[in-house]
Amino acid sequence: MRILIVEDEVKTGTYIRKGLTEAGLVVDWVDDGVTGQHLAITEDYDLLILDVMLPGQDGWTVLKNLRRTHSTPVLLLTARDDVDDKVRGLEMGGDDYLVKPFDFAELLARVRSLLRRGHARETSMLQVSDLILDLTRRKATRQGDTILLTAKEFSLLWLLMRRHGEILSRPAIASQVWDMNFDSDTNVVDAAIRRVRAKVDDHYEPKLIHTVRGMGYVLEDRGPPHL
Repeated sequence: MRILIVEDEVKTGTYIRKGLTEAGLVVDWVDDGVTGQHLAITEDYDLLILDVMLPGQDGWTVLKNLRRTHSTPVLLLTARDDVDDKVRGLEMGGDDYLVKPFDFAELLARVRSLLRRGHARETSMLQVSDLILDLTRRKATRQGDTILLTAKEFSLLWLLMRRHGEILSRPAIASQVWDMNFDSDTNVVDAAIRRVRAKVDDHYEPKLIHTVRGMGYVLEDRGPPHL
């Protein structure tokens, strides 16, 4: 499980990261809203722990922008024990709310609860248009045809389908599929996209994998081509 902490107080951020890491979780921590929003949208996290008062961009704005494209569970942190703030956070799409100062045992319990809830929402099968990815059987089909994929191609297609409709940059794809920093001199992402596209798109309509010039790739059903 991978968690992102967005918290500008060094003592609090260090405290949470240390505790969650010792609990066996993979944790990233940033201290401003702009960076936090960028990572929350471009990376693949199972949970976001988000402070409300942040430099650069406050937590409310980060949450609002995140909810336009992502359903990542969000635990809000605030120093204000105000009912209006709690209601506002939940209505904007927050999943839980914790007031500072807090006991780490309570934070960990809430984190585990949100992770279980998020995991329960996960499905063993993804489908976009007539493209189906069976995660349990590690099998892809389109229009009933079995599509043979290598392990990396399967991971790439899983990422594109899980985040369908979202433009994924080459660095984001490289970091999540190959666990590597993207080097502009390598074409590993473009080459892999071409291989997957040849298998899932070349002989079928509608085309599902699209290039967004200057930004990256997106998998979505745009309907039949215009005549």
